[in-house]
Parts: sequence; C-alpha cells; structure tokens
Amino acid sequence: MFPAHGQKVSAWRLIKPYWVSEDRHKARGLLALVLALNLAIVYVNLRVNTWYATFYDALDKRDLPAFTHLVLVFTLLAFIFIALSTAQIYFRQMLEFRWRQWLTDVYLRQWLVSRSYYRMERDHIVDNPDQRIAEDLRSMASNTLALSIDLISTIATFCVFVSLLWMLSGALGFAVFGHPVQIPGYMVWAAVIYGILGSFAVHKIARRLVDVGYRQQKVEADFRVLLVRVRENAEQIAFYDGGPEEGRRARAAFGAVRNNWREIMRYTKRLVFASSIYGQVAIIFPLVAAAPRYFAGAFTLGVLMQLNNAFGQVSGACSWFINSYATLADWRATINRLREFSTRMGEGDHDRLAREQRDEVAARDLQVFRPDGQPLAVPAAFRVRPGERWLVRGPSGAGKSTLLRTLAGLWPHASGALAMPAGERAHGRVALFLPQSTYVPDGTLKQVVCYPEATDAYSDQACAEALRLCRLESYADQLYVTDAWSRRLSPGEKQRLSFARALLLKPDFLFMDESTSSLDADTERHLYETLLQRLPDAAVISVAHRDTLTRFHTHEMRVGPQAGVQPLALAPVGT
Repeated sequence: MFPAHGQKVSAWRLIKPYWVSEDRHKARGLLALVLALNLAIVYVNLRVNTWYATFYDALDKRDLPAFTHLVLVFTLLAFIFIALSTAQIYFRQMLEFRWRQWLTDVYLRQWLVSRSYYRMERDHIVDNPDQRIAEDLRSMASNTLALSIDLISTIATFCVFVSLLWMLSGALGFAVFGHPVQIPGYMVWAAVIYGILGSFAVHKIARRLVDVGYRQQKVEADFRVLLVRVRENAEQIAFYDGGPEEGRRARAAFGAVRNNWREIMRYTKRLVFASSIYGQVAIIFPLVAAAPRYFAGAFTLGVLMQLNNAFGQVSGACSWFINSYATLADWRATINRLREFSTRMGEGDHDRLAREQRDEVAARDLQVFRPDGQPLAVPAAFRVRPGERWLVRGPSGAGKSTLLRTLAGLWPHASGALAMPAGERAHGRVALFLPQSTYVPDGTLKQVVCYPEATDAYSDQACAEALRLCRLESYADQLYVTDAWSRRLSPGEKQRLSFARALLLKPDFLFMDESTSSLDADTERHLYETLLQRLPDAAVISVAHRDTLTRFHTHEMRVGPQAGVQPLALAPVGT
C-alpha cells in the first residue's frame, strides 16, 4: 500500500487495498447491497414518473375516484422510497466506517511501528500527520463511496429515463430556409447539451476550489496545533508570562486561516452563482421546450408533466458533475494529501551504516554527521559488553545525544559498521533508551509506569516496588488513578519515573541521555546505586555532564575534542 522511495501513488492505489483485503467479502457484500438499494430507488422514481401522467390527467379530467386512488398509490410509493433511502444511507455509513477503521489501522501501523512518525517530525517533511489519519482517511472513505455510488446511480437513472424522454418528446419539426427539419427526441438532446454546458461552465468558474480547499486544511491544522501546544506547555508559558506573545502567534496563524477563507468565499460565491442560475433555468426550460408540441395537441397535460419530470431526471444525471463539484474538490484535495503522506511513509531512512545484531554494542569506522554533512567528533570504534558501564561526556552541542540517536537507529546521517543487541523477551526489553525528556502518556499511573509495555505484563506489586525504589512512594497506591500525569509530575519526578521503568523492564542494555539532569546529587546517587544493585549484569551507557557520575561507570567515551574511549578507575559504589 505504501510505495518505495520516489514512487508516486495513484488514487487507485489508495482506494484498492481495502477491497482486496481480508475484509473484502463483507465490504463487497455491503457495496452490492447499497447499489441494489440505489437501483431500487431508480425504479421507484420511474414508477413516480408514470404516476405523474395519470395523476395530472385525472386532475385535467376532474376524475375524483382516479384522483383518490392515485393519492394512495403515491403514498405507497413515498413510503417505499423513504424505506429504501433510509436503508441505503444506513448500510453506506456502515461500509464507510468499516473502510475507515481498516484504513486507520493500516496507516497507524505504518506510521507508528516503522518510526515514520519520528522521521517526519525530524525532517519536517509532512505537516500535521495527525490530521491526515484522523480526518483525511474519514473524508476519503466517505467521499469515495458517495461519489462512486451516486455516479452509478446517476448512470442508471440516465439509461432508464433517456429512453423514456426520447419516446415522450417525439420529433420537433421546423423549417430552415424553407427546408423542413426534424429533430427526433429533441428533449433528450436539449437535456444532454444543457447538462454538459452547465458542467463545463461550473468547472471553469470554480476549478480553483481544489487548491484553496487543500490549503485551508493545512492552515486550519497549523492553527489548531499552535493552540494545542499552548495547552500542553501552559506552565512554561505562564512562567515566561508569554501569553501576549502566544496571542500574537495565534492571531498570525489565524490570519492565514482568514486569508485563505476569503479565497474559498470568492470561489464558492462563483460556484453557487453559476449553480443557482443553472438550477433555476432548469425549472422552466423543459416546459418551454415542450410547449410547442403540447399546444399543438401532441400530448396531454399528464404527459407534459411526465415529460418535465423525465427531463429533470436526464438533465440531473448530466449535471452530476455540477452537483458533485464541491465534493469532488474536497475528495481531490484529500487524495492529494494522502498521496503525499503515503509516499513519505514509504520512503524510510537511507543511512550508510552497515548494521548487524550481536549481544553487545560495537562500532567500527563510525562517522556521524550533521544534516548539512559536517562531521561530528565521535569515537570511530568502541565495544560495550554486558555488565560494563560507560559514561559518554563532551561539551554541550558536541553530538552526545546525536550519537545515542545513531545507536537507536533514529539518525540516518552516519556511516561505518554498527552492531546492536536485538531479539525478543517475554517481558521487558533487550535494549532500553531513556531520553532526557521523559514521555508520559495519558491514562492510569500503571500504564505510565509500564510504558512502552502493556499493563498486564507486570503485577501491581512490581510496579509499586519500582516506584518506591525510585523515591516515588507517595504514588505507589495510585496505580489505577487516571490523571494528566505529564502535567502533574515535576521534571524531577518524571526522571525518577524513567528509572522506575528501567527497574521494571530490566533491559540487558540501558542507554540514558542526561537522565538525571533535573535531580539533586543525593537522589542521583540513590538511583544509580539502586540501578546497579538491581541490574548488575546490564550494560549501562550514560550521557552526562556531572563528574559525580564517574564513580558509577567502568569506561569513559569522549565526544568532541579528544574524542576516544578509556577505562575508568572505579571507587566502590556506596562510598
């Protein structure tokens, strides 16, 4: 479903996968049911068209018994039409949601499991991926079904009513320079020409709606994201007293919404103006066109009204493009956004590292670069074995965190050979990375502590013990409390939470990026002592600036000037 790098995605490649998926039988069955209901509606419309002739003839003849009977017939047809319309909408929405659910699962899996979410944010290659998944997938499923089903229904309507209109309208005769001219089925030609010319005019007038609609989705999402960031960083903004500046930024973002909305208003005004003219003329045009033959006595009032209804059905079918233009514009903008999103997800990183799996961390001829190609001063070779503890040091900005990203497979600008531990365990992780900024998801505290594992992987007792060992004992009895923990916990508490996760998951290789930067010296010492006592065989790689951590490590790795590795003289832990 997601193309390789550089390969373009067609609309069909976005639509097709669901219809050949494991849910294809139910999907095709629902689609066939909806189409059958729509064709039944077309048949009811045909019966109503026949009803027009007999009903208006009864009115013209003042035939009360026939009038009463035809009112009952219409009531029955109306009930059938209502039942069919309600059923087809219900089953269409059922199919729409099944498709959306399948698409959401596929896109979430591709976006999250393959780390596309990180690469897109790191390289700024796709704006607002959350909108693409939450809104564009819904819009694609809904609009694709609506347009395709309505198109099929329209074709069926055209085929049914065009023959009827041809038969009813007869031939229009007139003279041109004294020569008699006959136009058979002239009302059919009038309806088709009227619909085609109207569609062409509307397209010319409003074709820019696709572009401005695409842009509106982007600026709306940018504005929404800015407001979400204010909510998520409310405390930091309040400390800075940054409310006025955030207000200016929000108003500037909304200015883009306003300016693009004016463009939408401009083209929508043109579309509505053209469509209204088309619709109003369509009311009187068939009656005017049929008037010569009616007044010549070629058919009755009932046939005139039947012909008027048939003309409306045929011209309406030919006007499908006009009536669906706004939906088509939105559909095309949605497809364009999803096409870009799918292409980007299929690209992947293309680093020059030769990677292999071993029960150690080892590098050979390693080079790490900035995005602009400038090399970073990192050790070209090192080897971290189980049970060893390495301290990564260097000036701020030298590339310590970038080296850790390279080891984690998050940084594509590197070359050489790199071996990393891998494999599966029943519980926990073989390798665990603890970033400086701890991620705290929403949910219960147990979900927060067990992250990124499921809560049923660890007992309540184990989670509570991990919290107590990391001096978070006040939270040990709140495992099933749901709260906004990312805002409730302080930066220091979040870093202690990271250590609790490490004690719980018991990794063989633990990578920590300044994971004690918000802690006091005593808490830092306690956490490292607890970590080494509980995980004595684990390899620990710590990025840090403080000299107080030296005593907990066996080796030092320097990044920046004098890059290299060396063993450390250890003081006994606890002294």
